[in-house]
Amino acid sequence: MPLTLQTRERNNVTIIDIKGVMCLDTVRPFREKISELISSGKRKILLNMAGVRTTDSAGIGELISAFTTVTGAQGNLKILAFQKRVDDILRVTKLYTVFDVHNDEDAAVRSFHD
Repeated sequence: MPLTLQTRERNNVTIIDIKGVMCLDTVRPFREKISELISSGKRKILLNMAGVRTTDSAGIGELISAFTTVTGAQGNLKILAFQKRVDDILRVTKLYTVFDVHNDEDAAVRSFHD
């Protein structure tokens, strides 16, 4: 299943709605989208992962890379709405403590302005 990305803006926060499976064969467009956003000056990025069914180590690696890229550009990357399977993977790997994770889009968008 390919990974689909849709980008939208809300209160100066760029939201990427992600759907599909984040794996070695599908993560390239995600990496390119993060790079494109940073190049265009976007620094507040919210990854809406409600549509991500699962991920593998390559997908996890891309999340870490995106976090590093965005914070390295003095930006802020947050995550919205993991599905249980993805949430379980991040908890087991202890990466849940690295990311600022929200379950509500309104609260997530507000948190960029706090």
